[in-house]
Amino acid sequence: MLDYKLLEALATVVDQSGFERAARHLGLTQSAISQRIKLLEARLGQPVLVRSPSLAPTAIGRQLLNHVLQVSLLEHDLLKRVPALGEREQRLRLAINADSLTTWWSDAVGEFCQRHDVLLDMVVEDQDVALKRMRDGEVAGCVCATQRPVQGARSYPLGGMRYRALASPAYITKHFPNGITQQALRQAPAIVYGPDDRLQHRYLELHGVRDPFPHHLCPSSHGFVRLALADMGYGLFPEHQVHRELAEGKLVDLDNSRYIDVPLYWHHWRHGGETLDALTRHLLSTCHRWLAPLDEGAH
Repeated sequence: MLDYKLLEALATVVDQSGFERAARHLGLTQSAISQRIKLLEARLGQPVLVRSPSLAPTAIGRQLLNHVLQVSLLEHDLLKRVPALGEREQRLRLAINADSLTTWWSDAVGEFCQRHDVLLDMVVEDQDVALKRMRDGEVAGCVCATQRPVQGARSYPLGGMRYRALASPAYITKHFPNGITQQALRQAPAIVYGPDDRLQHRYLELHGVRDPFPHHLCPSSHGFVRLALADMGYGLFPEHQVHRELAEGKLVDLDNSRYIDVPLYWHHWRHGGETLDALTRHLLSTCHRWLAPLDEGAH
């Protein structure tokens, strides 16, 4: 039989990114948390955590985390049907890409969370790698650009986010005086969200340009806009994020004929419980308000 106190210790250590914070979260000593992890590993005959170079679950650890997460969701469904068993807050841990979080996500889920009394624990992750969080058992669902689900999960298309290459008028005057040319694109500083962000690379490839190219790294959606407004670079922006800047002429298109539609998919555990299923139905019925149909493709 599984000892859920030991599994709770494992899940909390991973969730809190360390033994000390996990101990504070559970109201235990750090030694007690360490002993529970050691006991779990002794019973399994193999490690559940890798301590170096950074704390991370092993393959068996990920399987246990997936199990704990799904049990927690199902347990909450049971408590709602049998109130005499007690009360427990409903919290969903989800991986969301920063651009969705900045634009359409809050509008899409705000009403749902209030109606179902759900708390969200949102992990910000690039849309191209968010699925890894599910594979590692860290989240119950995610929004990502990958259609194929991990084992034990389902995937549904939500729609596409349109990205446009934008910059300030002063920046374009300085770096693209003769329009969009390969030479100018190889020399003009770009703005890239992070090392996993490949949108800029895709845009450059549309113009026949490949690495290397000069760029700033800015892992902040708000900071991304601020850098462009400060004439520091051009970047790929979601249309929903910069309506005001476009209307006021503070940001303009580098190339009106080029844009990229990024497909977004919703992934969740197949046996994640009623609340996760209800969130899925809600997203599928509302996302068309903010996302383009996926059959528009990328241009």
